[in-house]
Amino acid sequence: MRLHRLDLTAFGPFGATQSVDFGALSSAGLFLLHGPTGAGKTSVLDAVCYALYGAVPGARQNGQGMTLRSDHAAPGSRTEVRLDLTVAGRRLEITRQPPWERPKKRGAGTTVDKAQSLLREYDATAGTWRALSRSHQEIGEEITQLLGMSREQFCQVVLLPQGDFARFLRADAEARGKLLGRLFDTRRFAEVEKRLAERRRAGEARIREGDAGLLADAHRMQQAADGAMELPELAAGEPGLAEAVLAAAAVARTTVAERVTLARCRLTAAETDAADADREATAARELDRLQRRFAEAEERAARLAERAGEYEADQRRLERGRKAREVAPALDLRTRAEEEHRRAAAAETAARAPLPADLADAGADGLAAAARRTAEELGGLESARRAEARLTELAAERAELDRQERADEEALDEADAWLADWEETRAALRARVDAAQEAVTRAERLDAQREPARRQLTAARERDRLTAGADEARVRALGLAEDATRAREHWLDLKERRLRGAAAELAAQLADGAPCAVCGATEHPAPARRDTGHVGREAEEAALAAHQAAERLRDEAERHRGTLREALAAATAEAGDASAAHLAEEADALERAHARARAEASGLRPAQEALARAEAERERRTGARQSAAVRTATRIGTRDRIDREQDALESELAEARGTADSVAARAASLERRAALLTGAADAVRSAADAAARLKDADARLAHAAYRAGFTTPEEAAGALLDDAAHRETQHRLDAMRTEEAAVRAIRTDPATAAAALRPPADPAAAERAAADAGRRLREAASGHDAVVRSHTELCALSERAATAARLLAPLREEYDRAARLAALAAGTSADNDRRMRLESYVLAARLEQVAAAATARLRRMSAGRYTLVHSDDRSGRGRSGLGLHVVDAWTGRERDTATLSGGETFFASLALALGLADVVTDEAGGVRLDTLFIDEGFGSLDDQTLDEVLDVLDSLRERDRSVGIVSHVADLRRRVHARLEVVKGRSGSTLRLHGTG
Repeated sequence: MRLHRLDLTAFGPFGATQSVDFGALSSAGLFLLHGPTGAGKTSVLDAVCYALYGAVPGARQNGQGMTLRSDHAAPGSRTEVRLDLTVAGRRLEITRQPPWERPKKRGAGTTVDKAQSLLREYDATAGTWRALSRSHQEIGEEITQLLGMSREQFCQVVLLPQGDFARFLRADAEARGKLLGRLFDTRRFAEVEKRLAERRRAGEARIREGDAGLLADAHRMQQAADGAMELPELAAGEPGLAEAVLAAAAVARTTVAERVTLARCRLTAAETDAADADREATAARELDRLQRRFAEAEERAARLAERAGEYEADQRRLERGRKAREVAPALDLRTRAEEEHRRAAAAETAARAPLPADLADAGADGLAAAARRTAEELGGLESARRAEARLTELAAERAELDRQERADEEALDEADAWLADWEETRAALRARVDAAQEAVTRAERLDAQREPARRQLTAARERDRLTAGADEARVRALGLAEDATRAREHWLDLKERRLRGAAAELAAQLADGAPCAVCGATEHPAPARRDTGHVGREAEEAALAAHQAAERLRDEAERHRGTLREALAAATAEAGDASAAHLAEEADALERAHARARAEASGLRPAQEALARAEAERERRTGARQSAAVRTATRIGTRDRIDREQDALESELAEARGTADSVAARAASLERRAALLTGAADAVRSAADAAARLKDADARLAHAAYRAGFTTPEEAAGALLDDAAHRETQHRLDAMRTEEAAVRAIRTDPATAAAALRPPADPAAAERAAADAGRRLREAASGHDAVVRSHTELCALSERAATAARLLAPLREEYDRAARLAALAAGTSADNDRRMRLESYVLAARLEQVAAAATARLRRMSAGRYTLVHSDDRSGRGRSGLGLHVVDAWTGRERDTATLSGGETFFASLALALGLADVVTDEAGGVRLDTLFIDEGFGSLDDQTLDEVLDVLDSLRERDRSVGIVSHVADLRRRVHARLEVVKGRSGSTLRLHGTG
């Protein structure tokens, strides 16, 4: 931040308009603001603060802007402060006017005008000022953001008012942290703490959500297991939950699998019993039929005896073929299962081929466990990857430090060579500036007279124009007044005529039998009649409207006439009695004189620019020397830090790389191994599932063959008939049955007699036994299906639970890392023994730099006695703070800054403030503080210390910075060449510049 110009009007003790050319004062580097007590030295600083923040520093702020108004101001002059400055590379102009109690323009008394503000920015391309905002709040936020400081912090770092000079030196850690945080913009580190805490909470929520889903699956598994599973007494988020649930699920699956086996055995037995009962029922029915038709069969038995063997053979063949058809689906199922098993076995062999020897024969669970271990090992290398990348960055940083060191050495040699001839160059340039300054002063005096002359000439011309306009307005107002009078008389005449004809108007509304609106009678014997000159409502209203319009025109003309008279009076007061031609001649003469003065003064700016360039070059080179020295001191600590970090990272990476060339190579190898193990585990599971399906198909085929009455599946396959053989055999049997029917019909009587000799058949009892067997078969099938569904659901839920557990494992690892990092950044970790937050750690490093920069000046001020050091020791039970101690070289002890004397506190505080400004300016993206003010405190210094302090302040010019000293100490006038004097008088204070030409 660099101040250029300050204009004050009716502010504080300054009744008239006063201007401060900070550009001229700043060119000297060190300037003095002096004057008698109460003259208004501090008011100049108040004006700077008020322009920036809309309020004055500290205790001098009384809340209302009207208290800032000067008691010496003219009644019609409004209080105003205008500041021209450059901040963050932008040229800005801030104008502020506090609330003003002014006399009313009309009548007696006063009125209050609201506060006004204006922010403008200079457009270098167009060469004009561009308005940005008129809002107090927007301007305040913009300035605070650009400066990076609140009003209180600005007063501590830049303005340093009376009584508050040592506040930052003796401030507590919290106050120092707030100021340093705004100056160095460490909000991003606080945001990192917040993001880490949010990441920890999000990870915890995901783990709890995953555990809740796992518990929900466990409850569903418990329901599916029908009492065969006991859940662990663990809540979501507790460690070991996944392992306990998976173990309980494994036990439940084993129990339910045993139930499936028992149910399958019961189903097989029920199927056998049902088949036997069906056969017995069929036999009973057949016996009953034979008994009834035995006689017929006996009669034709002789003729059919020779074909009995063929008949029986066809009967057996056809019966076996029918039973073999029931086995056909099982045969197809077994063929498909065998093909799937063959493909799965080939895939397993191919997946096991690239595996290491120790895992070549491992099962699916072993391969999956090895894959998980490999993935865990791979996840453990993540921090090593970051460490390897960080090691590369550190090498680049170390190389950059070496390059900077060589560049600083070259800059020092070049600066020393240039500065050797500085005094001779400066004397020659100063002589050129002094020669042109007198011409500039004359041109400025003439320039101040031009604007009043132009205003008076403009007012005279306006006066002449308004005089003619006022005459025209008077004539027009008189004419409109006469028109309004005539319109009013016309309206009143029509109104009177209408009133006289009101009876006829009312009579026109009468109707027979209806009451009169006036008397209420229902009979109207002689109603009035309209004459030829009757006036109606419309005519009267039109006349009234014309009258009102004429009145409005007259009023507008009178108001316009009054406005012209007021403007004429104001222009006459401004222009006086002189004619416009005479004033134009005077203005032209003044312009010509000013042009001549400007032409004579044209050599000033080139001379000043040459001097400014030379001084800027000297300050740049001197600043480069000092900056190189500061950077050299800073690099020592940085280089040590880089070396320590490199050693630590090398140790960590040596273990992480193992036998590989790099951490990345080892990670790639682990990724390939994990992929092979996962694929092999999946292939082994697929082969096992295919083998199980083949085994199940064999069991189903054997069971189907057994139920169909075959000894082996091969026997059932051999008994299977095609359609042609089946039709042929059936045809022969049909013929035989037809013949048997004929025989039985013929041998009815003998067959009946023969059947009667046998025990009577009971088909009903056989049917009941078959029905009971069928019912038991259905119950066994239903129980079997239910337990199979339970086992299937339990296996599916177990697989989902295992998948969820595998997914939760990396989430738990990520949460543990996030929790450790969040605790470390928040200062609550056990590893952070100083309980220092991340932002506090960064600020402590900045304060250490500030203390180092301040010590360079404090040693000069104190003749090498005092050194400022930073302390991050914990105070009490709190976290580590931002402490400052002073080391006394005379005693060799470190003590608190509160033990310093008044003078020692002054120059220690001054050194700290200057060091803070240095670090903030050198910080990339920080606020550049090019202008500082020091309000009092020099009276407590002896002559020697005062000389040392002034030498330190004067050296700031080497960094293109200026310092303003506010003091009434008389000895400073002799020591400081550039001065801004505040002169106190009865009509208010005035400002004078000395030693700036």
